Amino acid sequence: MTAPMSLFSMPATCIQDGDRSWTCAAVFDWTHNSDLAHAASWLIGKPLSIVWLLVIGVVSRWMLHKVIDRLVARASDGVLPAKLARGPFADPAGNTTTHRRVQRAVTMGSLLKSIVTSVVFVIVGFMAIAKFGYNIAPLIASAGIIGLALGFGAQSLVKDFLSGIFMIFEDQYGVGDSVNLGDATGTVEAVSLRVTRVRDVDGTVWYVRNGEIVRVGNQSQNWSRSVLDIAVGYKEDITRVRSLLKEVAHELADDEHYRDRIIEEPEVWGVQSLGPDAVVVRVTLKTMPQQQWMVAREMRERVKTRFDAEGIAMPMPQRVTWTDPAAPS
Repeated sequence: MTAPMSLFSMPATCIQDGDRSWTCAAVFDWTHNSDLAHAASWLIGKPLSIVWLLVIGVVSRWMLHKVIDRLVARASDGVLPAKLARGPFADPAGNTTTHRRVQRAVTMGSLLKSIVTSVVFVIVGFMAIAKFGYNIAPLIASAGIIGLALGFGAQSLVKDFLSGIFMIFEDQYGVGDSVNLGDATGTVEAVSLRVTRVRDVDGTVWYVRNGEIVRVGNQSQNWSRSVLDIAVGYKEDITRVRSLLKEVAHELADDEHYRDRIIEEPEVWGVQSLGPDAVVVRVTLKTMPQQQWMVAREMRERVKTRFDAEGIAMPMPQRVTWTDPAAPS
């Protein structure tokens, strides 16, 4: 087996034409035909070089993503108060996967992966262009001018990128949050520089451009609250109703299945409104993030069962009919 050819042993025909690939040199060494050597370089050498660049780019991207995953895993480790460190999503060691630190770390990881992918393949693209013999120095030098032109011609794209960066660094929402973005409401599945992916309760996936998000309602940042308006009839004793609601709420908070979901003592705020058919009494329970709906459903079931046992009737529609005694029958 012959040793690899160096530039010093490369044929003059390859050097003169600026084709210093090993394919040109090897084919010329075998055939002593410059046309075949250049044809082999274009048909075999350059495609193989580009494929090799793509393989290097993919492997580099994979390795950098692995590094980002490790950084995200390390950033996700944090010490929370004992009450917040427990929950239905906690592992045996007591680490929760829904607290704010994890969500922000995952979101930052998603952003870094997006940036790494863009940078790696831009570099691979420049190197592939250079393999065809083009001088990429003017292209790199004109990157500022191209960027300026893109800034004016693609203002919406730049707006999406800037909005995405500020949303992430300001911690407006993260992966796993339940958000209301106006037209789209659901759980955030992914956040990139350009779009936010949200899945609603029906399973529909919404792709919302970051630059189009005017307001964000985050329903799961740090903690949530179950708010229940319980309607009872006007004939019921409101003091007794409030006492029963307080008992039911405390029983729920002490239940072993819901103790980790409710983080503060439940409160009965009192009469919320007086309607035409019912008196509405409001009960609130402060919960772990995204647990308010489950707690509210269980609370409603228990209130219904307790009211039935205590003989408290739910309100019925009432109508008053006026008759004129002087009118003919």
